[in-house]
Amino acid sequence: MLEVDHPQLSRKVQAELLGVSYSSLFYQPVPPSPRKIAIKRRIDRIYTEHLYYGSRRMTVTLNREEIAVSRPTVQHYMREMAIFGLAPDPNTSKPAPQHPIYPYLLKNVTAAHPSHVWGIDITYIPLLTGWLYLVAVLDWFSRFIVSWRLSQTLE
Repeated sequence: MLEVDHPQLSRKVQAELLGVSYSSLFYQPVPPSPRKIAIKRRIDRIYTEHLYYGSRRMTVTLNREEIAVSRPTVQHYMREMAIFGLAPDPNTSKPAPQHPIYPYLLKNVTAAHPSHVWGIDITYIPLLTGWLYLVAVLDWFSRFIVSWRLSQTLE
């Protein structure tokens, strides 16, 4: 939307009209470092084997493997990757009174023919320079992938 060589409007005026910061016009995204990617991959592998590891245990495990990293860094990476240690919270069996209880609609339903019951799954695929997110819609009867998409962001 921004015209670099506009004859009457400077870049600063165009940025003000668009409601964006002038300095953001010059931002160049920085790709993650190879070390960051390597640490995140190792965190992912450890987490896959031990879903209950939180940032403390993850930091100890990484440091034992001679990957020097601090706990705040591990917390940051785990937040970016949307992973966390699985442990029961207190009073998990008590429903919140303000939340409605929705019935499970497939309780007595068996997928009897194609396109009768569909499901969806989201996962991420590690690459050399980051991750791709895969969304798939599945037919439960035929186990056929009805549709799928790849994206660089979860949005």
